[in-house]
Amino acid sequence: MDAIWSENNAYDLWLQVEIAASQAWTDEGVVPEEDMAKIRNATFDRATYDRIFDETKHDLVSFTRAVGESLGAEGRWIHHGLTSNDVKDTALSMQLAQSCDLLDRGVVELLNALRVRAIEFKNTPCIGRSHGIHAEPMSFGMKLALWFAEMKRNRDRLTSARKRVAVGMLSGPVGTFASVPPVIEESVCRQLDLSPAEVSNQVIQRDRHAEYVQVLALIAATLEKMATEIR
Repeated sequence: MDAIWSENNAYDLWLQVEIAASQAWTDEGVVPEEDMAKIRNATFDRATYDRIFDETKHDLVSFTRAVGESLGAEGRWIHHGLTSNDVKDTALSMQLAQSCDLLDRGVVELLNALRVRAIEFKNTPCIGRSHGIHAEPMSFGMKLALWFAEMKRNRDRLTSARKRVAVGMLSGPVGTFASVPPVIEESVCRQLDLSPAEVSNQVIQRDRHAEYVQVLALIAATLEKMATEIR
């Protein structure tokens, strides 16, 4: 997870978005294929970025200039028609999707463990509780089955949230497509395994990100409940 949310990964994803956009323009006959062949080998240098950022104080301007220094005249096609958040928000969506996939693997492992242990202890008696005190006996396997069912719902929530955060946006300043046609957005999203945002303005709307955080909170609450019970 540290690697997913590192600056290095963010810059790598920014570059992927820029290259994908150039490829989309190439497919539309705007960027010459010989230029695109060179753009595919574009690189990003952090030291160059830092040097330029000290001057510009603007992250995407510094980024595109740093990438441009790895290219020749073909560098003019980098960021063609785009606005900063076309790149940043689309890359952020890729980070969110990557993190969902990582979390999902952990959730699946926990579900498998809970399933096995629920069956193992289905006939193991333990004291049930009501109002915080001892009540009737119950099965410890039932307790584990409750957690399994709850985590299964959490996985459904995570899967659903992933679909809503894995969206791309390349619609130009304030989202009017005045400087970049929808076909470019569609192509880039297809290349990066994202869905185009149904509608956007300067940014991808933040309710998507809020839902992601809410799902994390629900998963964490379930884990906290399990940990407190076992303790």
